[in-house]
Amino acid sequence: MKNELLAIIGWVVGIQGALGFIGRTWFDRDWGLLHLWFTPPSALYLAMALVGIPLGVAADLARKKQKAARYRA
Repeated sequence: MKNELLAIIGWVVGIQGALGFIGRTWFDRDWGLLHLWFTPPSALYLAMALVGIPLGVAADLARKKQKAARYRA
C-alpha cells in the first residue's frame, strides 16, 4: 500500500514538473495544473521532475519486487 501511494505521488509530481518545465521552456506557457493556483519558477518545475520521476520509478520497482517475493514464498 505504501509503495503504491509513493508511486502515484512520484508520478504525479514528476509529470507536473516535466509538463511545466517543457511548456514554459519551449512553448512560452505553463502546462499542467500548478499554474492555475500560483506561478512557480522554472527551477521548481525542473526540481519536481527530477525528484518525482525517480521516486515513481523506485516505488514501482519496490512494489514489483515485493509482489514477486510474495509469490516466491
